[in-house]
Amino acid sequence: MTGNLVKKKTGEELNGILKGRNNTNVPDFILMGLTDSEEIRTVLFMLFLLIYLMTVLGNAGMILIILLDPQLYTPMYFFLSHLSFLDLSYSTVITPKTLENLLINKKLISFMNCFTQMYFFFLLAVSELFLLSAMAYDRYVAICNPLHYQVVMSTRLCRILITGSYTIGFTESSVNILYMNKLHFCNSNVIYHFFCDTSPILVLSCTDTHDIEIMIFIFTSLNVMVSLITISVSYGSILSTILKIKSSSGKRKAFSTCASHFMGVTIFYGTTIFTYLRPKKSYTLGKDQVASVFYTMVIPMLNPLIYSLRNKEVKNALIRVMQKRGDLRLLKLH
Repeated sequence: MTGNLVKKKTGEELNGILKGRNNTNVPDFILMGLTDSEEIRTVLFMLFLLIYLMTVLGNAGMILIILLDPQLYTPMYFFLSHLSFLDLSYSTVITPKTLENLLINKKLISFMNCFTQMYFFFLLAVSELFLLSAMAYDRYVAICNPLHYQVVMSTRLCRILITGSYTIGFTESSVNILYMNKLHFCNSNVIYHFFCDTSPILVLSCTDTHDIEIMIFIFTSLNVMVSLITISVSYGSILSTILKIKSSSGKRKAFSTCASHFMGVTIFYGTTIFTYLRPKKSYTLGKDQVASVFYTMVIPMLNPLIYSLRNKEVKNALIRVMQKRGDLRLLKLH
């Protein structure tokens, strides 16, 4: 249901923004991709296909387990299901087109499709930044204020935090695409990247991009700063509380509760800061492509592994779901 609402609202917004475009004589872009070597492209295709399949299975599986097991109807897993939805969505925005371009020589993408891809990617990535902040706050309340956890992390608050994350993503992606739509592309239509991202498109434009760069830098800085402050304060309080625990088993349990989320946050924010909090002059194709592969393909695959392999509740839930399915089959046979 959330996915349908996202697609409907964002589709209407994007069509309205791009409908009256007449600022470029470039009907299509060419995505140069990662390499020209056919041998390397074949290897990358197999690797990225495997990563994408694992991403789909891992994130869809995580959502399904959380939906099917009532014992996981808690704020933590409510947020985790939305994290899986965002990871699956923004990987799907990028990876299928990348796989297609690894198989063909004519790597065209229309102006509309290019900006649509950029719009949805920006929307989903910004939403994930604030979702990770909400997850950090949830862990803070669980560890630092456990007696009031159910009261503080009410269903209403969880829905407000999720709605706020998506709303910020909608708003900022709309503003971003509106400004990017003002760019002029007079001569070259070759994007030296494997998907439509802001940096390679700004490099390609023949108009002055200074104001747009400043706007993107300010938005990204605010997003990262606000979410990082929330996460830092939450984990600072969590660490302080854990250090006060006398029993070593209690400390281990508290650390294990937060370790998965902290690992996911570190990877996601590290690549985001490296890619976007730099001026256009420092844009380098090789380094940015490696970082982009990491946060568009690898991180969405790693998140379900990080949260499930280190989480006994998810493993137990999977066993319960499989046992229920097995019992249902037996009942049908009888």
